[in-house]
Amino acid sequence: MKTFFALITTATLALVGAVTATEDGNAVQRALVRDLEQAIAAPGWNADRWGVLVISLESGDTLFAHQPHEALVPASNMKLFTTAAALRYLGPGYRYGTYLVATGPVVEGVLRGDLLVYGTGDPTNSRRFFEARTGVWEALADSLRALGIERIEGDLVGDASYFEGPGIGEGWAMGYATHSYAAPASALSFNDNVATLHVTPGANVGAPASIQVIPAGEIHLVNEARTVGSGRSRIAVERDSYDAPIRVTGQIQRTQRSGQWRAVPVVDPARFSVTALRDVLAQRGVQVFGRIRSVQDASASAIGSRRVFAPAFQEGPPVQVLAVHRSPPLLEILKVVNQRSHNMYAESVLRTIGRVVTGRGSMEAGSEAVAALLDEAGIEASEVRVADGSGLSGLNRATAAAIVQVLAYMDSSPYGDAYRETLPEAAVSRGLRRMQRTDAAGNLRAKTGTIDRVSALSGYVRSRTGERLAFSIISNDVPSTWTAKRVEDRIGARLAALDRPIPGPAPVLAAAEDTTAAPDTVVVAAADAAESGTAGQQAEAAATVMASADPGGEEGESADAAVDAPVETERFYTIRRGDTLDGIARRHGFALATLRDANPEVNPRRLMPGDRIRLPADG
Repeated sequence: MKTFFALITTATLALVGAVTATEDGNAVQRALVRDLEQAIAAPGWNADRWGVLVISLESGDTLFAHQPHEALVPASNMKLFTTAAALRYLGPGYRYGTYLVATGPVVEGVLRGDLLVYGTGDPTNSRRFFEARTGVWEALADSLRALGIERIEGDLVGDASYFEGPGIGEGWAMGYATHSYAAPASALSFNDNVATLHVTPGANVGAPASIQVIPAGEIHLVNEARTVGSGRSRIAVERDSYDAPIRVTGQIQRTQRSGQWRAVPVVDPARFSVTALRDVLAQRGVQVFGRIRSVQDASASAIGSRRVFAPAFQEGPPVQVLAVHRSPPLLEILKVVNQRSHNMYAESVLRTIGRVVTGRGSMEAGSEAVAALLDEAGIEASEVRVADGSGLSGLNRATAAAIVQVLAYMDSSPYGDAYRETLPEAAVSRGLRRMQRTDAAGNLRAKTGTIDRVSALSGYVRSRTGERLAFSIISNDVPSTWTAKRVEDRIGARLAALDRPIPGPAPVLAAAEDTTAAPDTVVVAAADAAESGTAGQQAEAAATVMASADPGGEEGESADAAVDAPVETERFYTIRRGDTLDGIARRHGFALATLRDANPEVNPRRLMPGDRIRLPADG
């Protein structure tokens, strides 16, 4: 679809790799290019690789480009794709549901069946969003008591079958299995899917250390740590894989009563969740007489295996929803993803997108949905490889050009403000406490990224004159990510301090006055020159269009120019919420087939408010 965004992007990418300082000797532009090249070269490394791109969102021109099409490991900048797709396909107001479901009747306060806790991917069940760690469980337990339920004869089942496949990304290192930042995603989560181990001395020297699991849960521990009378405490937590036992080794000094703390991912978040719920139910006076178990496969789920919920058409016992918990809005969740760079949240969101868009709640399905967004944004498949939703995988690839294109796409979409709001703010947000006392402070909003030998920073910034810029900085094979981040800060601050007049609108878009155009219709002229020509040719085309739009012209010259150099025009319509191709065609007096022929690339079922479609030359 030749939207305003697409036209800008096409023109922009045509300039990538070209000399970004204008040929007429623009001193401001040349100084910017010189300063940014010097910043990249400053560390003096030999094998480092950088991809950098800066464009103007006002005019679409490229201010700076350094290897923008080299596919690099983007680290947590992958979250920019995940959160963009989430806003596009779910919307900022989307809420997750967690359901308490009974598989049997409730008779005189007794549930004669299992109690299922059916999750749909909500990652927020923790202190991050609620005052108490078990706040969600307490509210659901209170709902059961309000229904008069005091006893559950069956099992307490954590049903995570809404998602499928592993909760970790492709290519995650096994060394991640003991780190809290790499907790697996699950359709049913609790406490960020992390347990804390509090290791304290045993009763006497030589005794095993004491290990408390917080919150209490069924964790397979192998305790090899010992209490010692002298020497330093040294506690290590090891695990061969995510489903292997956690082995605690080392020693703890007998006088260290405060102990040592370690946070580890849990292997079965659904079971971990309902174990915590059972304790809350007991505190509320609700007894569970059955087992604690979890379900991962839809075929084994009392809910996921059902095609209909009408008892007369369904084999097996009927099910009924007893209580529902709704998550905070998705926008608040995406702020955690981007501002706190929370990996488990990102992985949960990716699988949710997959489930909603494709019907499969897997990492692969989420990747397909992200790929669909990238296709909408006009990004070549070779520019991005999605191995997870968080950026932890070293198999992810992205170019600086692809990231900037997504930033520009989202900026022009109905979700631009929401998307920008998810990004940390320089010198202000916890996720980006950098660039203090520069023009970037309280101005630049960008996503950070860091894994071994990789650093990245991509987002938006306003120049000193108010020009809106989108940028991406990715570095790979850097000996020091700390030093790489200083380069990012130097570039970010320099962009914020850029002092050049704000360019006019993109040369491919000229709002020529057309009395026959319907509301929200824009006349676009000289598209061919704008898409394929040089910056000078684009400006020349824009000047011609503006001249034809103003018969009076400047000092009487423009009218003659317009007559001597006629310009072909195209009319575009901006899609509104609720629009259909049929409705647009009837409103403008076209046959539906004619409108579709003029827009062969448009999917009638995926009209996005804010996009533009081409109106035929005649009806």
